[in-house]
Amino acid sequence: MSVAVSKRPSRFRPSRTVLHLVLAAIVVISLFPFFWMLVTSVKPDADIFTRTPEFVPTNPIFSRYETLFTGNVPRQFLNSLIVAASVTVITGLVALLGGYALARFKLPLKRHLLIVILSIQMLPQTVLVIPLFVMLKNTDLLSTYEGLILSHLALTVGLSTYMLRSFYLDIPVELEESAMVDGANRFTAARLIVFPLVWPGLAASSIYAFITSWNELMFSASFMQQSDKETLPVALQQYFSSYFSDWGGVMAASVIFTVPVILFFLLVQKRLMQGMVAGAVKG
Repeated sequence: MSVAVSKRPSRFRPSRTVLHLVLAAIVVISLFPFFWMLVTSVKPDADIFTRTPEFVPTNPIFSRYETLFTGNVPRQFLNSLIVAASVTVITGLVALLGGYALARFKLPLKRHLLIVILSIQMLPQTVLVIPLFVMLKNTDLLSTYEGLILSHLALTVGLSTYMLRSFYLDIPVELEESAMVDGANRFTAARLIVFPLVWPGLAASSIYAFITSWNELMFSASFMQQSDKETLPVALQQYFSSYFSDWGGVMAASVIFTVPVILFFLLVQKRLMQGMVAGAVKG
């Protein structure tokens, strides 16, 4: 004997509809700058400065991208990628170990050390240019990848270490103690138990380090004094002069400049979302 199961008619929920509309509006507003940058990069110069904006170019041109890929941009792109990737890896390693030490060990003057780390992040970047320039000059590291990477680490390591320390503090120390009771040493317990749990924090700090290094201009312009060692932010400044600004070229170069950041974010977004959800639950 079959029993008929009555289905409730789906109810129209105005609140959910409003929520979807708000989310759609946020997505459109967030993506519009990139869309406008992409559209402007293929517009002729005459169409860029019209009174009525054109959202769909009628006569798109792609010569700007051809000029970019046949010029110095591929080399500058590679320079930026080498520096940003190196800074991200080194920052992640130092922050992973430094944050663990600050969270687990009873270091002398640890409170003052944390204050110093945060105070350094508050210094304007211009204050660091001359001391770092003198230091790199005395060590023959001007116009080298190593020198620029070291200068970028001064901007990323401190805050990343502090971020990782906060994630370590949210992990119960009893997990390590139970592993050490079973015979594991501290490093083995941290590697097998703690480090996998702190992946969301490492993803967040990696995004911060990569974007900071990728967008950095002042150190790159001051320390890289050879044209074949210039990075992309320095290359973007070449489109501006006292009498003319090539906005179409700027937009085309900016599209190329933005793509690696988006790809890197997509690679680590899963870990980052896990960290945001975990932080929201714990808060």
